[in-house]
Amino acid sequence: MKKKVKTRGVVLAIVFLVLGFMVAYSFRVTQGEKSNQPITDRQWEQNLRLRDELNEQKERNRDLQKELNEKQEMVRDYESQLADEAQVYFNLAEDAEKYRMFLGKVKVKGEGVKVTLSDGEYNPDEPNINNYLVHEHHVYKVITELYISGAAAVAINGHRLTHNSYILCDGPVITVDGQQYPAPFEITAIGDPKVLSSALNITGGVKDQLVNDQIIFSLQEENKIVMDPVNVKK
Repeated sequence: MKKKVKTRGVVLAIVFLVLGFMVAYSFRVTQGEKSNQPITDRQWEQNLRLRDELNEQKERNRDLQKELNEKQEMVRDYESQLADEAQVYFNLAEDAEKYRMFLGKVKVKGEGVKVTLSDGEYNPDEPNINNYLVHEHHVYKVITELYISGAAAVAINGHRLTHNSYILCDGPVITVDGQQYPAPFEITAIGDPKVLSSALNITGGVKDQLVNDQIIFSLQEENKIVMDPVNVKK
């Protein structure tokens, strides 16, 4: 019984397989007959019209792509110009900040040096006391060297100097912008500590000149110096 059922299943499978080949063959023959049928004038005109439209669309796409490339190039040019303008504005803002700093209009802080100038020790063999006192030209030498060496801001005994500051000597004291200060005179400067120190310590430079004038010279590098804007009372 089982053998008959099994045989019947095999036969049915073969029948379905043959029918499948027949259907596939019939479909292929039908498609071939359709493809061999002559094209009517209407179909030919339609094909030509579609081909022309396709060519026009391709041409339009090429034009649009060219226009897009041109627009992208313009955008890159604008971006480059904006970058240049941004750099110019940044430089202007940076310069303006430097000018405000030099004018003493803003608070500044940074590394720098502290120079202390003290009167020389009393010498009974020296009848003229002025020969070992700190005078304004001694202070000027230090300040000038600091500015030449790149100091961004300078102060004397906490009094910040500006572009129109003046220093006068009045006996044992000096007057800075109308305010008197006694010795020792502490000159602070914001800038590169190594550069400022090297400039002051150079052989035959400011330090040696002051020491030769019997002035006590002291130099320290500072990690942080703070200077308030001018005319701001502490």
